[in-house]
Amino acid sequence: MDAATVERLKDAMRLEAERVAPPEGFPALPVIPGGRYTDPSFLALEDGHLWRKAWLYACHIDELPETGSFQLFKRTGSPILIVRGKDSVVRAFYNTCRHRGAPLVRECKGRVDGLVCGYHGWTYGLDGRLMNLRDKRDFVDLDLSKHPLSPVRCERFGNWIFVNEDPDAEPLLTHLGPMPAMLEEIQPEQVRFVHRKSYPVKCNVKILLDAFLEVYHLKSIHTHTVDRFLDHRGTNITLWPRGHSLMVTPNRRPDWQDPGTRGMRRIETATEITRSNNPSFLFYPNLVTPVDATGNPFILFWPTGPRSMEIEIAWFAPDWGGGEIDPLWEKRLSNFERILEEDTQFAEQIQESVESGAFEGITLNYQERRIYHWHEELDRRIGEGRIPPELRVQPKLAPWIKD
Repeated sequence: MDAATVERLKDAMRLEAERVAPPEGFPALPVIPGGRYTDPSFLALEDGHLWRKAWLYACHIDELPETGSFQLFKRTGSPILIVRGKDSVVRAFYNTCRHRGAPLVRECKGRVDGLVCGYHGWTYGLDGRLMNLRDKRDFVDLDLSKHPLSPVRCERFGNWIFVNEDPDAEPLLTHLGPMPAMLEEIQPEQVRFVHRKSYPVKCNVKILLDAFLEVYHLKSIHTHTVDRFLDHRGTNITLWPRGHSLMVTPNRRPDWQDPGTRGMRRIETATEITRSNNPSFLFYPNLVTPVDATGNPFILFWPTGPRSMEIEIAWFAPDWGGGEIDPLWEKRLSNFERILEEDTQFAEQIQESVESGAFEGITLNYQERRIYHWHEELDRRIGEGRIPPELRVQPKLAPWIKD
């Protein structure tokens, strides 16, 4: 963040702490229809127009350390193979042989010298080219150059690798708007991979994602953890195009330091906003990252069914050079799991409620406007004409979106 942005955010947090009502002109947000969380036809629209056409975080470059290192990404239901080529370029392909659809790899991760279909032996290079096949004499006029693996868009933001099944999607860094520039302070080209873990949760993916887009709940469920050091009343929210957003919550004391991070390596270029507050970015649709000078998690929300999901946490740290990771990270991860348990404690019961006859929809306040912004963007991506009128959200936030 540049100096002007830092001062603007500091002023905005002061104004938030002092206000006695929402800003003049802010609209009353209509109820979000409950069917958006349960209706099978709506969830099918969401699956087809959101998850398969979005830039989604897949892995970190440290997880592909050498030529032929690969990861298998299946979060959208499609088998996507991400592999590091001989030229060190990371590429993605459907894990689908062009002969009869068999997989090229069967493990979730590993290393290969080339890609060989185990069904009939078709062989591909790490760049996806069809190199050879068995009994070539029996194929009439088969041009190998016209049968490469089917590519998937694969681009990097620093050391982070994203994929998108939409071949016409705009470039990743363009899509992310102002966020790459704002996050340069944490040196994304240098951050290292620490740890990754997933947790199954019995609820629709949006139910839990909603909780990470606001701090209205801090005093209720984080009484002895996050609420001790964050002042939710000073939270400033910035809404951006394409559904992205930023929520900056001030520490109660400017000199406060998380005990779990004391003694950890810090990024010297981190600004005052990152050192003394809690800036949390949303990469639409499903990546929330609260950044800190000592490292940051990617909190990822993945649907696994209409009533189930996984929350995946991938952690990153400032470059520590060679050797083992700082043992202080063990305590850091343990502390975060405690907070995560607080955040997920009501998810299954909320799912039961949204399926009950008593639930009509979600009533939001000014503090919760990121949730409404998320749903407005979903309707834009699906297309209003495809959504039944009773399940649409009314566009209200356009004047409050920062270009």
